[in-house]
Amino acid sequence: MKAFPVAILSVLVFLAAGCGRKAPEVASSATEFHKNVPPHGGTPVALGDDYCLEFVREPGTGVLSAYVLDDEMEEFIRIAAPSLTITARLPGGDRPLVLTAVASSATGETVGATSLFQAQADWLRTTGDFDATLESVSVRGSSFAGIRFHLPAAAAAN
Repeated sequence: MKAFPVAILSVLVFLAAGCGRKAPEVASSATEFHKNVPPHGGTPVALGDDYCLEFVREPGTGVLSAYVLDDEMEEFIRIAAPSLTITARLPGGDRPLVLTAVASSATGETVGATSLFQAQADWLRTTGDFDATLESVSVRGSSFAGIRFHLPAAAAAN
């Protein structure tokens, strides 16, 4: 009779261990399938709960791009702003940078209805990471101001 409890115990240990395999995870809602990955490999900056900016640096050209996106970073959001202004806090002093609206015939975006803003500055070619502040932006009736963020050198796209 001692063999029976030992066999039951062995089966229970085997079932608890799960044969070393992990059960597949099941998403509890559709939102768990979203990856929230910046589409251009840049630095995401949240604008409240509903929107996001993605900053992408091209150090070879000194171009900084900002894309206006939804909170999942899946959809581009066109806004009416003619420009976005950030202030970079650098060791030598603060530097304002104005990113202007970019029109695209490929997407139908125009100045006044675009999701892309760009600026070129020679100092962006050689500057590593820095802290910055977005002055203000309005997205679909929601206004955001004084948004602080960090732009790491590693986020620069080559």
